[in-house]
Amino acid sequence: MMSRLRAYLNRSSRVARDATARVLQMQGAEQRSRAPLTLFTLHTPEAIKQYAYGCDADVGGTSTVHFDFDDDPARAPPGPDIHTDTSTGTSPDNQRRGAARFHGVMRLAVRPGYEQRIRGGYAGFRNKFRPTLFGELTDDVSNHRFLALRVRVAGHPRTRDSYFVNVQTEGPTNDDLWQHRLYFTRDDGGWEDVFIPFDGFVMTKAGTINTQPVSMLRERVRSVGISLLGGNAGVEGPYELGIEKILAVNEEDVTVPPLDSSIRQPGQGAQWERGPI
Repeated sequence: MMSRLRAYLNRSSRVARDATARVLQMQGAEQRSRAPLTLFTLHTPEAIKQYAYGCDADVGGTSTVHFDFDDDPARAPPGPDIHTDTSTGTSPDNQRRGAARFHGVMRLAVRPGYEQRIRGGYAGFRNKFRPTLFGELTDDVSNHRFLALRVRVAGHPRTRDSYFVNVQTEGPTNDDLWQHRLYFTRDDGGWEDVFIPFDGFVMTKAGTINTQPVSMLRERVRSVGISLLGGNAGVEGPYELGIEKILAVNEEDVTVPPLDSSIRQPGQGAQWERGPI
């Protein structure tokens, strides 16, 4: 209980600091920083608790999902290649370095009685929304061009081409979601840094692509998450994704070619995103 209260007060303090910084920027007293902005780190068991996760089993499917802290030395993330804003905190020196592990089994079948009612084959996670004394905490990434993720993919090879990155911003409804395919260059289960241009995300509404011209409200990012949409491609099997950190960066901090922003293939809808978990 005390840890939740402490987190709530810390978020409230951050909102107050951010509001002061915006006032200074409008007055010309402070230049906007191009330095990498750490959005989320998943180095500790406590950080993992700030995430929501689910799968089709929540509504009648048969897939499984787990989202837990993984400190197995064999899967430990490397040192920081993505430049990290250390002011957000990292793992204590006396704690083994770890990361989040998103894993389970993707299945297309549904439970008896749910045939023709739902489509199986999805799982996902995102950070929990962050209430404060001054409203919900959001992130301003309007001064950064790329979303950066440190990830590693394992599981059955056929599941590795069905991952999507999901960004939700402030808006009038909760079913608007910005999506981009997540592709990997490694197939050996090793860690890699992935860079996705914010301009490459496509807005979806309840799983349908929005054909109207609209720009992402990058000043008010509520959540960042990843979903596995096996039902779109008829993909089944064990899946596994490690994720250590999520940042916003600019060109000078992109260390590998970014994902092609012309690849616009959003999913048919991460249904778990649209309902309470």
